[in-house]
Amino acid sequence: MAVVDDLVFLQGVGATKQTLRRWNESPWQVVRPWIGWSALVAGALLAAVYTVASFTPPDPTPLYIPGVRHGPFPADIGLILFRNSLVLALHAFACVAGFIALNSLPYSAASRSGISRIVHEKAGPYAMTFVAGATLFSLATQAYFIGGILSTAAAQFGLSNGHLLLLLLPHAMIELTALFLPLAAWLVASRRGDWDQLLAATFVTVAVAVPALIVSVSLEVYVFPELIRASL
Repeated sequence: MAVVDDLVFLQGVGATKQTLRRWNESPWQVVRPWIGWSALVAGALLAAVYTVASFTPPDPTPLYIPGVRHGPFPADIGLILFRNSLVLALHAFACVAGFIALNSLPYSAASRSGISRIVHEKAGPYAMTFVAGATLFSLATQAYFIGGILSTAAAQFGLSNGHLLLLLLPHAMIELTALFLPLAAWLVASRRGDWDQLLAATFVTVAVAVPALIVSVSLEVYVFPELIRASL
């Protein structure tokens, strides 16, 4: 079985290299649908956040917004980047899981027999169901958590939820679009059945997302506070 596993690994590496070489010829055509789907998901999440905020009473405990009263400090930037890296890692895992479950496992199952083959054949769909459920849970909890923060922050600054959300849009759309890029690549691959491309998509989406997250955190801690002060 070690030989089979080695062949599956080599096949995955080979397919990933071929995919990256092909994408390098026209990178924008590859990235464009990912950005479109990711922006769509980001917009849907922000709409859910606004809906949650509309039904959530504000917490009387004041929120600390980096750069508004004082700061920002390096620790503020580091904390935001750390939280975003965890979300990005979760979404990138969905891509890797899709590659393993729907590309590598079926190939490995074809070379096995008996119970081992049954396990490999059934593991893929169950794994993807778990990943899809975990991703939906992540989106739901983000909507609930951020919605509560939006309601509290809006009350703290004497702004409406919609007004504060508009002030958040410049960095929030960049941040969320970057975070959802791996999920967008997963959606595109699922529509086309290109599961062998998901490992390459993981590398590319993370490489694109990281600098975008650095831009978004810069806007969040330096531009967003100025927008709030101008609105008070």
